[in-house]
Amino acid sequence: MTETASEHLSESLPLDSTAQLLTRITSQLGSQLSLVSLNGTRRPMHLTRSSAPTLVAVAHGSRDPQALRTVLELLDRVRELRPGLDVRLGHIELNEPLLPDTLDGIGHGGDAVLVPLLLGRGHHVRHDLPRAAEAASGLRTRVAAPLGPHPLLVEALYERLVEAGWRDEDGTSRSAAVVLAAAGSRDPDSDVDARRTAAMLSDRLGGVPVVPAYASAATPTVPAALRALAARGRHRVALASYFTAPGRFATVSAAAAPGIAAAPLGAHPAMARLLLHRYDQAGTRTAPSYGALTHTPLLASA
Repeated sequence: MTETASEHLSESLPLDSTAQLLTRITSQLGSQLSLVSLNGTRRPMHLTRSSAPTLVAVAHGSRDPQALRTVLELLDRVRELRPGLDVRLGHIELNEPLLPDTLDGIGHGGDAVLVPLLLGRGHHVRHDLPRAAEAASGLRTRVAAPLGPHPLLVEALYERLVEAGWRDEDGTSRSAAVVLAAAGSRDPDSDVDARRTAAMLSDRLGGVPVVPAYASAATPTVPAALRALAARGRHRVALASYFTAPGRFATVSAAAAPGIAAAPLGAHPAMARLLLHRYDQAGTRTAPSYGALTHTPLLASA
């Protein structure tokens, strides 16, 4: 996807509030003013470019058109928080631009941090991203940690549940519980990460049981988790959608929910802050180098 097309899609997204509109105007004005010297003359472009590495957000990709729109909106929030930072999007599959094309577009001698828009460890984080980084000849690269587990994700999950109708008093019922619906992976560390997030969300909800369940590749499935909770007398069950953006897995998981089903994390402000946090973490660690060993994977989840 070209930059112009991306801008057109993001501009077509509805504004959340007047505050967001003002933030965008301020960010755009700040970017324009940065091109002007104190004497009123326009600075040469080579003096105004940021020396910071390009942030390459790596999304999985989805056939659901809402997925791309949601990711573009999230990256708009990132740009608002960090005006002047070069923020680009690459997909692992299904959507353009694909990650190799995004990396090629940065150019020889460039510097990039790949931030996976993935919520835990798994095959894509351990293998696909490092391989893509290694294949980007002449580009200095780092691979940041996945977004989760992290308290900012828990806050976003909580607020999505509240938006869907969850009330704090719901947690006082002995029949209440939450299913944390995630994509799933054959990597056992992915399950460890999901369970850690479930435990943190349980604490955030005041001790309500939170059970991780999966849409594919791991057990229990979302329907199986719901049946197990019902067998324990937990009939008032809400579903927390542990997905970055809308897609098939999120839709199927929500359809199984007997009651409240929260929306995916999407362009929640906490997601934008977390994305920049992972970028900053990667940028302050091991210095990058060129060649076949260019990438420095940084997969800690702290």
